[in-house]
Amino acid sequence: MSGLYTETRNVLRKYGVRLRRSLGQNYLIDEVKRQRILEYASLREDDRVLEIGAGIGTLTLPMAELAGHVTAIESDPFIAGILKDRVQTDNVDVVVGDALRVDFPEFNKVVSNLPYQISSPITFRLLEHDFELAVLMYQKEFARRMVAEPGTRDYSRLSVMVHFLAEVEIVDYLKPGCFFPRPKVESAVVTLKPTGFRPPAFLEDVCRALFQHRKKKASKSLRESFHEIKTDLSFHEVLQSIPAEILEKRVFQLRPEEILEIAEHIEDLSGSS
Repeated sequence: MSGLYTETRNVLRKYGVRLRRSLGQNYLIDEVKRQRILEYASLREDDRVLEIGAGIGTLTLPMAELAGHVTAIESDPFIAGILKDRVQTDNVDVVVGDALRVDFPEFNKVVSNLPYQISSPITFRLLEHDFELAVLMYQKEFARRMVAEPGTRDYSRLSVMVHFLAEVEIVDYLKPGCFFPRPKVESAVVTLKPTGFRPPAFLEDVCRALFQHRKKKASKSLRESFHEIKTDLSFHEVLQSIPAEILEKRVFQLRPEEILEIAEHIEDLSGSS
């Protein structure tokens, strides 16, 4: 077994930790994969790193040696206490709390083994901020949806939203054996670089409405889920403004730019009504 596996088991045993899978407490024990994650992050002395789901410090401790400052967010108070006990430098702040609710400090990079149950909301919360690079671990299926192209099985509203908000690349895959305890799913390491794009007000609503019926034509999908779009406009007003070639396509075949066009039409009509 690797040194990281032994170290992890020793820490858990020393503090009497009983891990809870429901909280996504699966710790990375593959030293090669950890080193790759740190290399993808290209940490420098002037970097201020945000880490979400820091756990016992598997990434926190080596990052503290490379970066200027690390803010490590951990929701489990007991685990956070262990992390505080293990930190031997003064450039780490351990924040105990829910990463979906606590205030984020200033940061320019994010490096995290994310709790998979909050993958979607935490990704979009992060993308509301201006930062240089994120290196994040996700469940493999979620990562594939992030980068999926139109016409593919994994193409979803997540694919469309992320397409505009960030440059995304899957850079590595991890088997369950890379973690302790072993999760039931495979994982992926993803890099994100924000584009700075600010979506129109209706883009998220339009995506939600369309992808409730991804195999139907866009016109029928919009009709059946128009209630998802928070507008005072009628369905027929919106329908008449959208090019026929877009409406005739099935939802999973629509390019992100065509879905954006629908949202922009609704925004324009709302502004002129």
